[in-house]
Amino acid sequence: MAKEKTLEDLFHDTLKDIYYAERTILKNLPKMARAASAPELKAAFEKHKNETEGHVQRLQQVFELMGKRAQGKTCDAIEGIVAEGEEIIESFKGTPAIDAGLISSAQAVEHYEITRYGTLKRWAQVLGLKDAVTLLDATLKEESMTDKALTALADASANAMAKVA
Repeated sequence: MAKEKTLEDLFHDTLKDIYYAERTILKNLPKMARAASAPELKAAFEKHKNETEGHVQRLQQVFELMGKRAQGKTCDAIEGIVAEGEEIIESFKGTPAIDAGLISSAQAVEHYEITRYGTLKRWAQVLGLKDAVTLLDATLKEESMTDKALTALADASANAMAKVA
């Protein structure tokens, strides 16, 4: 008979999902930075690449706390979001709308991550994984700050620039 799946199994499965997502994002951020036209947006993508390296390290620590090997499993959601971002780059590169498109794509990624980290943090609390809660909360806060920074860039210039014909 199949083993009953528990919250710990779900937590581990979701951890593998976000680990794959973070590593995929890490590979794609340089491409987004290169495609951006505004220096502030390029800098934001480069800063987030450094933060994302830290997110990967924190996730590795959470795997360690569980006594599990850090490994990802294909995350269809992030694959789709990244594909949409690549489509925006192809369609809008060199146009006034590129930065607004890149920001929208980056925010889709951030919102996915915020959802995943928020859920993992709550599950870690229920499972009594105090150190994991601390690690996941640190990343959740960084992802939220990145989302706010992207909104500020969009409001400051990218959206208005995109409107220019």
